[in-house]
Amino acid sequence: MQHKLITSLFLLLAVSAGAQDRTAEPNPEFKVKVNTALEPIGDGPYEATVESLSGWTCPEWFRDAKFGIWAHWGPQCQPEDGDWFARNMYDEKWGPYRYTIDTRDHPSRFGFKDWIHEWKAQNWDPDALIKLYKETGAKYFMTLANHHDNFDLYDSKYQEWNSVDVGPQKDIVGGWAEACRKYGLRLGVSVHAAHAWSWYEPSRNSDSKGPLAGVPYDGVLTKEDGKGTWWEGLDPQELYEQRHPRSEDSNNWTWDLDKVVTPDQAYCDKLYNRTVQLIDDYNPDILYFDDTYLPLWPVSDAGLKIVAHGYNRRNDMVFTGKVLTPWQKETILWDVERGAPDSIQELPWQTCTCIGSWHYDKHIYYQDRYKTASQVITMLVDVVSKNGNLLLSIPLKGDGTPDPTELRIVKEIGHWMQINGESIYETRPWVIYGEGPTAENKNPIQAQGFNEGRLKYTAADIRFNKKGDKVLYVTLMGIPEEDIVVKALGSKTAQNTRKIKSVTLLGSEEAVTWNQGKETLTITKPTEIPSPEALVYKVVFR
Repeated sequence: MQHKLITSLFLLLAVSAGAQDRTAEPNPEFKVKVNTALEPIGDGPYEATVESLSGWTCPEWFRDAKFGIWAHWGPQCQPEDGDWFARNMYDEKWGPYRYTIDTRDHPSRFGFKDWIHEWKAQNWDPDALIKLYKETGAKYFMTLANHHDNFDLYDSKYQEWNSVDVGPQKDIVGGWAEACRKYGLRLGVSVHAAHAWSWYEPSRNSDSKGPLAGVPYDGVLTKEDGKGTWWEGLDPQELYEQRHPRSEDSNNWTWDLDKVVTPDQAYCDKLYNRTVQLIDDYNPDILYFDDTYLPLWPVSDAGLKIVAHGYNRRNDMVFTGKVLTPWQKETILWDVERGAPDSIQELPWQTCTCIGSWHYDKHIYYQDRYKTASQVITMLVDVVSKNGNLLLSIPLKGDGTPDPTELRIVKEIGHWMQINGESIYETRPWVIYGEGPTAENKNPIQAQGFNEGRLKYTAADIRFNKKGDKVLYVTLMGIPEEDIVVKALGSKTAQNTRKIKSVTLLGSEEAVTWNQGKETLTITKPTEIPSPEALVYKVVFR
């Protein structure tokens, strides 16, 4: 209960100080209050206020799960040319613009709506993929519900641009959900569409030079322009959302909604309705918001109402958001993008990362630039030691399949998890998260995160996490070339005063030779290496 009292103090301080930073206000003056008539907030103990939502506690199932896999997959994977394709194809200085012209047509004639039309997901097999991910050791699975491209990957009542009616003509979220139920994985859905309003603004730009200079891209098209086309009857503005004045600096996108033209009532209502329908129809265990705190915050109360509805439906649901203040971390789970804090966190949290680009990029495959299994595993160990979970995206090609390198990496991760999974699942942080060079160096996160890969792990780096009161897992982030010295595990150290009963190496039948002195635990280096990515010693106390 202590952290709940801390939250109350933060709320009082923020209000009394006038909260000059509006993103940090617990109770901002919302410019747009969404209409819930079509999708009412469910009855229950939670109200759409920060004070009410701060009563939420992260469920134990999520804390125990530790590892999830994400298919950050949608129509932007169809070109297989990297992340943010639907925005960058409308910018002359980016590769997707040139790629679209070289392989299809000019963006005034062939826009992102047309890439959606080409996306068929013809080789997608959610059953086989979820089975593989379970064998890999994932305890939950995340699918895109929509991205900034504003395209819903489910049978949406409120967005005509959805995967059931356009493109694959398949219920992508539904297919993943069915497979998750079959194999016993928790289901997550990620919602990114709150940004389409400003993110798509370049779609109404035009070339600055050349034969089509000044001819607007297809972001200006309306329903009436579709007569005789494949998209006749559809309104491009329901996808691009460009019926509003331009933001002041529309070519340099910002997360800060106070610096763009305010989203209107219809846009905010639509996002709210789409998301509540998603929750009701697919019953996700996790809903990931790609937003600073909540979608449309602090312009609209849409996010607060969505979260209240979710918690009222089920009290073991998890919502995530980014760049959270201390009081915001009491209402939803903190997600860190491509990074990790450099200390143990009092509250559970999650990091999200990808083995390559968020959307599939064939160049990463050709150039062999994926994260290795070793990099993923050491990241997972570090995150778990700090009270976090790892959500790892394995991007799929446009047809719905992983490439051979991705399959190899996934299987290597699975091999390590089969041997060492007990040191990950259902564990909790110890008194310190680790020791060694990387634990002694500060590595602060920036904005959403973005500090992964700065520190290079070796066998001198050790991470700890415990299971109950008597078992401690000691993980070496590499293969030792000499005997191992663990400073924190002497019998009379600042971290430990208990005698050790046994030390074993997970995955090995080799007897471990060890000695606990007052100041250190010394372990003779192994001759057998069960898994080359990281070695895990199981220490049992008397």
